[in-house]
Amino acid sequence: MVHVLSSRVLLSPTDPERSRTFYGESLGLPVYREFGTGPERGTVYFLGGGFLEVSGRSVAPPSPGLRLWLQVADVRAAYEELSARGVEVERQPVREPWGLVEMWISDPDGLRIAFVEVPEDHPLRYRP
Repeated sequence: MVHVLSSRVLLSPTDPERSRTFYGESLGLPVYREFGTGPERGTVYFLGGGFLEVSGRSVAPPSPGLRLWLQVADVRAAYEELSARGVEVERQPVREPWGLVEMWISDPDGLRIAFVEVPEDHPLRYRP
């Protein structure tokens, strides 16, 4: 078995500065580290137990099959905070049939992002 020590999602947006503004200011993700200068500049953000690295530049948006799943303690509070910052919420918080509360937004390149709350009574809160 391979022993993975750390992981991160690597995102090469079509407009890196626009994406840094979105993730750093609009979403308010804290910066883990920054590196390089100019077009080689990269920013790594904390994502709970993982990281999101925004670096490089792509000529096309990411694949529609790629999505981010961000668990938060309170989706409704996240909705209020993001709405106040001007983030367009595509789907307001809804308790899904599978028991999770989900809200959906997209980044500037159309990358879909789910904000998810695991309610107290949900099976994901319990380990056998």
